[in-house]
Amino acid sequence: MSSFLHQRPIQNPFSNAYPMSPRSSSTSQRPVSIFGPTGLFILLSLMVFIGVFAPWSGMPQSIFSNSKMASSSLSKWRHYSLADAASFVAKNGTVIVCAVSQPYLPFLNNWLISIARQKHQEKVLVIAEDYATLDKINGKWPGHAVLIPPALVSQSAHKFGSQGFFNFTARRPRHLLQILELGYNVMYNDVDMVWLGDPFPYLEGNHDVYFTDDMTAVKPLNHSHGLPPPGKKGRPYICSCMIFLRATDGAKLVMKKWIEELQAQPWSKAQKANDQPAFNWALLKTARVVDLYLLPQAAFPTGGLYFKNKTWARQTKGMHVIIHNNYILGFEKKIKRFRDYGLWLVDDHALESPLGRL
Repeated sequence: MSSFLHQRPIQNPFSNAYPMSPRSSSTSQRPVSIFGPTGLFILLSLMVFIGVFAPWSGMPQSIFSNSKMASSSLSKWRHYSLADAASFVAKNGTVIVCAVSQPYLPFLNNWLISIARQKHQEKVLVIAEDYATLDKINGKWPGHAVLIPPALVSQSAHKFGSQGFFNFTARRPRHLLQILELGYNVMYNDVDMVWLGDPFPYLEGNHDVYFTDDMTAVKPLNHSHGLPPPGKKGRPYICSCMIFLRATDGAKLVMKKWIEELQAQPWSKAQKANDQPAFNWALLKTARVVDLYLLPQAAFPTGGLYFKNKTWARQTKGMHVIIHNNYILGFEKKIKRFRDYGLWLVDDHALESPLGRL
């Protein structure tokens, strides 16, 4: 109502009325004030008239049409299901997935640029963890984001080890399991990654689960592709940030076991858990019945190796496929490191992203 009144100021209907007769009383000669009882009654009557009859008149309706269209455009994504989204983006039965809340949008865009360079961006499905992210992405790239309720409250980036970070990452195996149960193969990436090459040729064979080692110890180029042996904590140190799953019973079993392990190891102030130890326990406990495959270290190095072992990085130059900016905490530090290595692409190449500039 206020926008209508703003565009068409209400004039006192009696201010320029018929001339008053000289014979009129002094009381009748006074102009009706809009702030007086009579003026307020007239204003209220006019507002009621507009509210009741405007939708039928066709004339004032255009004033509200733009806001209605915008609201309708945004609200439709509230009912966009994971099944709809996966069907829309899947190519050759495969979906590339990431999970993002609003503070991570710059990293999402950087990651998307690198994927677009490998011609795989149309497979990407962004699982938005809040409605602001859902609307932002689908507003620029319709259909490529979905929110799986409940939405998380995301006012700021969650620090590694915080309960917010745990809540954010602990939803991951459920999302992936749902996609597998829809019949799609799924690749999961964290968005602090950059693709330097096409990873799909490395997904050879028909294994159930493909993953990368998070250890910095250098492996021989022809290293084993089996699950590495447990470390000091009784489990391997596999990264949960780059995973490829085929839509098999074995992959589904690992996701279910991952969910169980997370439930058995909830976050607490004493033990600030994250999702990765639970993933490793799930792999270890299903290794005898699931076909697991460790991806080559030279192609999928952990950040602690790629960024900190310059000799190794130089010796394996040209072999790197996906770089993970881990082994460092903090958004600004991650961005600076990417910039130092020429991997922060959004500064000069934002238009290569399906989202454009954010």
